[in-house]
Amino acid sequence: MQVESLSIPDVKLIHPNRHGDARGFFQQTYVTADYIAHGIPGPFVQDNWSRSARGTLRGLHYQLNHAQAKLVHVVRGQVFDVVVDIRRGSPTFGRWLGCTLSEDDPAQLYVPRGCAHGFLVLSETADFLYKCDDYYTPGDEYSVRWDDPDIGIAWPSTDAHPRLSAKDQAAPLLADVPESQLLVWPSAG
Repeated sequence: MQVESLSIPDVKLIHPNRHGDARGFFQQTYVTADYIAHGIPGPFVQDNWSRSARGTLRGLHYQLNHAQAKLVHVVRGQVFDVVVDIRRGSPTFGRWLGCTLSEDDPAQLYVPRGCAHGFLVLSETADFLYKCDDYYTPGDEYSVRWDDPDIGIAWPSTDAHPRLSAKDQAAPLLADVPESQLLVWPSAG
């Protein structure tokens, strides 16, 4: 496994080893000791699976009192995955990074606590799996607007306008999020 540090502190792109032949492939998707050795501490306590249609945009989401670090990957289809640093005091506050995750490439993305996360489905369907290091807690859900002009995410174009939930359509701009609804750098890690 190879781990690449990205332009936002603590965000990592993981390249697990995939062994393939004419029959298909084999890949370990998670081995605790390997991830800890690369600075991805865990423990992960919840696995989630979402299936979405082309043009669906989920995000940009985070939790505050039960902040979650996430380890994400795609097992079917292709998505454009985005992380936005919303940790007060971070040297990269308000910056975003994006990468394409797909079933054809075993890459995983580690999203630390205090970052907003979202993805846009580029294929007909995408199955998106993610491990979380804290439990989902209803009522502790927050969002940042997916098209915030100050963040300036360069989402790939799709066949139509993105499909959004009502919650994501109503999400505030980052500048309008009260400081009390953001984690503080570096303790957010």
